[in-house]
Amino acid sequence: MNKKPSVTIIMPVRNEAAYIGRSLGSVLAQDYPAELVQVIVVDGMSSDGTRQILDEFKTRHANLEILDNPCRIVPTGMNVALRQARGKVIIRVDGHCEIAPDYVQRCVRHLQEDGVDGVGGSIETIGESLLSQAIAAAMSSHFGVGDSAFRTRDKHTLEVDTIPFPAYTRRIINLAGPYDEELVRNQDDEYNYRIRALGGKLLLSGDIRSRYYSRGNLVSLWRQYFQYGYWKVRVFQKHARQMQARQFVPFLFLGGLLTLLLLSILFPATLYIGIGLFGLYLVSNLTASFWTAWRCGWRFLPVLPLVFAVLHISYGLGFITGLVKFSNRWGDRFKKNPSASSS
Repeated sequence: MNKKPSVTIIMPVRNEAAYIGRSLGSVLAQDYPAELVQVIVVDGMSSDGTRQILDEFKTRHANLEILDNPCRIVPTGMNVALRQARGKVIIRVDGHCEIAPDYVQRCVRHLQEDGVDGVGGSIETIGESLLSQAIAAAMSSHFGVGDSAFRTRDKHTLEVDTIPFPAYTRRIINLAGPYDEELVRNQDDEYNYRIRALGGKLLLSGDIRSRYYSRGNLVSLWRQYFQYGYWKVRVFQKHARQMQARQFVPFLFLGGLLTLLLLSILFPATLYIGIGLFGLYLVSNLTASFWTAWRCGWRFLPVLPLVFAVLHISYGLGFITGLVKFSNRWGDRFKKNPSASSS
């Protein structure tokens, strides 16, 4: 029987007072031997009471360490924690999720037995209000997020390009090096690409479970997916082969629509092509909304078309904005250190 390795669980958080109790509680309730688990929470200078909750947990758990992340973004937080991590296995967990009680146990087993360098599992996206439940349903559908395996393939085990809440061997962490501190978003995709470029294997396992709490309103969902699209441009510029076809679709749709609208000023006939393109999207959106409502509940149908539109338009607009913002960065894979104002 394989000896159990030491594990470090890293949680980069910022302003997660509403969820940190449940998230950290699930981490500290693992069925893995507590004496082998180091938990590091890196706080991005929270201002909503998160730190007070963390300090209260610290009084009851000797294996919990709390560090400061002055730059406030995930990659700098990960790097702060990695410098203090002692585990042979490194697991990243978000402050917006809950992991199953056997999460660490199963991750370690797959790393030991399956010859992989990283492992994670499918996410069950959940909401706590009618709107957030509709958002969760949209984020778990192919129309909403494309063929994102960890969101849309429940209980499947397969080798993948990227994994959520990943567990890595110390060996592959040492080879891949620190997280890219430029990337406010999409840092996991970039890091997993570097691991695969080194010959590493990533496994999505059907028996590893976690729950992710979806955004509760359309404004925060818009902001989240706008940033995904915006920073995906820098990932594209750094690692073009990391991109998947589905990641271009919102940009191509929105960019095509805007181009046809501008062309219609000189060539009025192109307006009809634009109307046809928008009509095709509308039909696809409504079809997906009915299908998702049929699977998840008809009460979501009135808001699902709007949720899908927010997912797609915000991501596409973020991508277009990133192309403009980073237009002089092609061929530039590196960047200055992040500023403390990044969020």
